[in-house]
Amino acid sequence: MKKILICLLMFTPLLQAQAQSREEDRERIKALKTAFITQELNLSNKVAQEFWPIYNEYETKRRELHQREHIELKNIECISESEAENMLQEYLKIEKEEYSIKKQLFSELKEIISAQDIIKLHKLEDEFHKKLIKEYRARKADEK
Repeated sequence: MKKILICLLMFTPLLQAQAQSREEDRERIKALKTAFITQELNLSNKVAQEFWPIYNEYETKRRELHQREHIELKNIECISESEAENMLQEYLKIEKEEYSIKKQLFSELKEIISAQDIIKLHKLEDEFHKKLIKEYRARKADEK
């Protein structure tokens, strides 16, 4: 028992450092995304002050939905049919909620930016995501 406690005490700072590092990475990515979207949409200071609280709330809700959706399954073959059915129902519920929050985002944004800019935002999100993945893959290749 004493050995387990010592091991836990030794690894706790390491796990905290990893969690902190992930949070720092998340914040850095968020800052890059904010700058990218602001620049590409050419948001004025006044519009940006209205835009970002709406968009950040949407992103927070979306992240929460994705966390609900991405549960870790160690062995899919070991879940029962009823558990699988419950998971499917949860996935559908999440998809409906995601549609709902995106619909709300578009509705709120239409009050401050044009429909064309909302479509452009949608494309910019995809572009940013693709650039992020490309950079991640390049870094992983450099580490090898």
